[in-house]
This record gives sequence, C-alpha cells and structure tokens, in this order.
Amino acid sequence: MNKLEDDYHCFVCGEENPHGLHLKFSIHEGKVSSEFVPQKIHQGYKDIVHGGIISTILDEAMVKVALMQGMPAVTVEIKVRFKNPLMVGEKTILEATITKMNKKIIETSAEIRKKDGTLIAESQAKLLRQD
Repeated sequence: MNKLEDDYHCFVCGEENPHGLHLKFSIHEGKVSSEFVPQKIHQGYKDIVHGGIISTILDEAMVKVALMQGMPAVTVEIKVRFKNPLMVGEKTILEATITKMNKKIIETSAEIRKKDGTLIAESQAKLLRQD
C-alpha cells in the first residue's frame, strides 16, 4: 500500500494545483462543509456543470470528514444520485458527515445544495481506513 501524503496538488483542495478547484473545508460538530461556485470550465452541456465534477467534490468531502477527524481513508465505493442540474456560476454549499464506522470501514454521506436549499446531488460512500 502507498503511504498517503499531501503535496498540495489535490485537484479539489490543493493550494498548489494551478488547475484545481481550491475548495476550503471546515469542520463543525463532526460535519465538514465547503462552498463551491462552478465556472464555465466545469461544464458538460452548455452552462450545466458536469456530473463528474459534482461527483468529485462529493467524494472529496466524504474523505475530508474522516481525515479531519484523524482517520485517513480512501474511497472504495461511492454512489451519487443527481436531483437537479447545477448551472455555471451558481453558489453551492457542500456538506458531509460520517454515518457509521468500524475498525476498517467508514460510511459517509454528503450533499451539495444551491444557496436557496435546492438539492443538487446526494452521495454515500464507504471508505477504507488507512491508519
């Protein structure tokens, strides 16, 4: 197994990645959150954010909720359910939490919503602990 190291080039949160999203995550009472405003470069069809970008940030939030509580982990299974389109330029809030865990597996959930509360997508993942 490779040792997990942060070289600040993560596509989602890496400060040193010139092409990254540069999301900043915070944790409060076991819940991780971040804000994301998609740009034109994040689109699939005209002005609609690509589902892969949405899936990527949901995945990152779920890994962060474990990592920020001292449990480094990698995603081994993820499910994403899209509810509404996200348009380029719309401000969103991303949240993730741990729903269940044992010695090896951390189960998490996350969602991304528009500022008005409209649900864009929700996700569940199983993470394999690396500690």
